[in-house]
Amino acid sequence: MRFILFFFLCFSAQIVLSQEDFLARQYFEDGEFEKAKVFLEKLVDKNPRRTDFTERLIVCYQELEQYDKAEELLLNIMKQGIIYPTGYIELGRNYALQGLEKEAIENYDLAIAQIEKHPNYGYGVGYKFQHYVLLDYAIKAFSLAMELNPAQNFDYQIARIYGEQGKIDEMFGAYLKLISEGKISPANVLRNINDFITSDAENPNNIKFKRILLQNAQRNPDVLWNELLGWLFVQQKEYSSAFSQERAIYRRSEGKSLHRLQGLGKIALDNQEVEVARDVYTFIVENSDNKREVLDAQLSLIEIRLMDAEDKELLSIEKTFSELMQEYGYQMETLQLQIAYANFLTFNRNTPDLAIEIMEKCLELPLNNYGNAYIKNTLGDILVFNQEFNRALIYYSQIQKNLKNDVLGQEARFKVAQTSFYKGDFDWALTQLKVLRSATSQLIANDAMQLSLLISDNSLEDSTQVALKKYARASFLNYQNKKAEAVALLDEVLENHKGEKIEDEALLKQGQILTELKQYGKAEFNYLKIVEFYGGGILADDAHFALAELYNTVLVNPEKAKFHYEQIVFNYQDSYYFPQARRKYRALRGDSVN
Repeated sequence: MRFILFFFLCFSAQIVLSQEDFLARQYFEDGEFEKAKVFLEKLVDKNPRRTDFTERLIVCYQELEQYDKAEELLLNIMKQGIIYPTGYIELGRNYALQGLEKEAIENYDLAIAQIEKHPNYGYGVGYKFQHYVLLDYAIKAFSLAMELNPAQNFDYQIARIYGEQGKIDEMFGAYLKLISEGKISPANVLRNINDFITSDAENPNNIKFKRILLQNAQRNPDVLWNELLGWLFVQQKEYSSAFSQERAIYRRSEGKSLHRLQGLGKIALDNQEVEVARDVYTFIVENSDNKREVLDAQLSLIEIRLMDAEDKELLSIEKTFSELMQEYGYQMETLQLQIAYANFLTFNRNTPDLAIEIMEKCLELPLNNYGNAYIKNTLGDILVFNQEFNRALIYYSQIQKNLKNDVLGQEARFKVAQTSFYKGDFDWALTQLKVLRSATSQLIANDAMQLSLLISDNSLEDSTQVALKKYARASFLNYQNKKAEAVALLDEVLENHKGEKIEDEALLKQGQILTELKQYGKAEFNYLKIVEFYGGGILADDAHFALAELYNTVLVNPEKAKFHYEQIVFNYQDSYYFPQARRKYRALRGDSVN
């Protein structure tokens, strides 16, 4: 019975403590320091060794300008023998807040003196100084600790402090020393250096970093400096220079890995540096002994050729695909070849029957769930192109069933909805889309929401769904790569359904197709019309982003691009495009962008 009573009292006390701690934190975080102080004083009295309670109470006193109480608390703690060098820093800062610089310095020096007695205090003292932006003292603490105990290393912390102080040369030097000595991985260091580097090669920090790298390379030739120069050139979007560095690294490396070059090729292609990407992938084909690497590079070269391919070039590409199929055959390891060839035959050569045969032959291979899903996904796409909608829906549904919680499964469900939309079965499309609005993939969730709103809004306004059916037909023609026909049908929608809800959707879709057809002036007109007449609608952010991309990448008008990115940043924070728009807006503004 006594034990039960004792346990009950302890449990009750713990509950009270937890409630007081919760309330203290809540008031503290809300900036209600007077209320937080009441609870924290009780907590400190009951738990004098809980530094988190003590530190928060000191902050409360200081925020309320009750410096004498903060000093009294700190001195009492020290008198009780509960002393750590950071206590001197807290006391010194309390004096500094009152303008008593002499007393503050005396206590900071006492904290440093404790390191001389116990070098292991170095990290805690240095960190506390850094926390209060007493950076010279932080460097002094870290340096003294390393001097007294060489086993400790705080070069990383010191390098970060140099950055906070604006001592860029010293910071770069310290970070590079860490990398060259193998004390830290280049990736960790580059994340910090990236805060000081921009895409502008003439930025003073970029110039300093390049100069230091070249100096190191002259003093101590090492592929490390080539790797870092290559990284810098990528940040500056100087992909040709980056390629030169990567070739030098490859030729000087023992392992002869082409992994870095594969990454550079993708980055160059993503940034429309087509010639550099072509050179990179050609180099991989000519130098790799790995058949998988060579095939990946060859497929990327075909992708580049397809960008502006005329009929004659398409025949040449088809011949290349045929030769690759003869060389590699049907293997689980080369599914990317069969998929690429099937898509080419369907969407570029309008011969879906042969593509269907290739995909059905791939299904005979001993595939795992994911391999099977990739083939069925491609087969479904080809069947949709061929207007075999029901067969396509069967394959998409199988993927959805086998990979329920996977992104591939969610993508298949969206394709079920999209296919149903193409064939005019809007109710079933809506049923699928409602599930997808909470998809883990933000892109799929965003697409699902937009298609769902398109169907529901235009079904309410027009029960016969005449305009919606035309729009769906135009979308399908675009899917079949019949872009001119799609544009003409959307013209009909815009002409016959002016002022209806479908108008902004038709303008956006037509603008996107016109952009693909490189009719940029007409596309710009459509997007501007949405911004002007539907600025409060759900597609305004899409139009602003499309205009920004058009001005930024094609029409070369950075000021206009910056304006439209800015509209999204300040007016559409919930937009799917917000993260991209913010990053690109800052880049155009000249900010340092990670």
